[in-house]
Amino acid sequence: FAETCPQYLFLSEADLAREGFEGAKFVCSPPLRSQDDQVALWRGLLTDDLAVVATDHCPFCFKEQKELGRGDFSKIPNGLPGVEHRMDLIYQGVPSGRIGLSRWVEVTSTAPAKMFGLYPQKGSLDPGADADIVVYDPTARTVLSASTHHMAVDYSCYEGMEITGAVDTVLLRGSVVLERGQYIGRPGDGRFVPRGLCQYAR
Repeated sequence: FAETCPQYLFLSEADLAREGFEGAKFVCSPPLRSQDDQVALWRGLLTDDLAVVATDHCPFCFKEQKELGRGDFSKIPNGLPGVEHRMDLIYQGVPSGRIGLSRWVEVTSTAPAKMFGLYPQKGSLDPGADADIVVYDPTARTVLSASTHHMAVDYSCYEGMEITGAVDTVLLRGSVVLERGQYIGRPGDGRFVPRGLCQYAR
């Protein structure tokens, strides 16, 4: 199985070369590649050569953590924040024609559930499933920014990027926990769900 992450679909090695120390914000593993590689990764999502889009979410702050590498590249914490915008970023492939709507659902929901042995309890809307549902507004317009995201990190790799589509409502086991982009869940609403064997390996 192979996966990619949003940063490899939207960012490139040019971001590592930003002026001053700004490039440190984009240090991750594997490192960012060329725009030609972005095209190849989108093609891999379309052809199922890539099965899933993960995040590798590493919310190192720029001011107190990434800046530890000033003068010594090896001290820059390796990784990028991004879990909040994973679905939104990958959705950009739908209006642009790079992937279809059902493929977007597959790589962001169904395939991860199958990989962790949680399908069909998770990753489906079948009777008896957990009713974890994302209601998505495909026409919303949003500008990504550290000033508006909810992650505990002081920068966004996608600062100023305008995207189409946004999560509107999230249901957890049938109960609304996010409404119009605002979290309304309660502590203790979650439940441990033990993973099973990867269903692709059976």
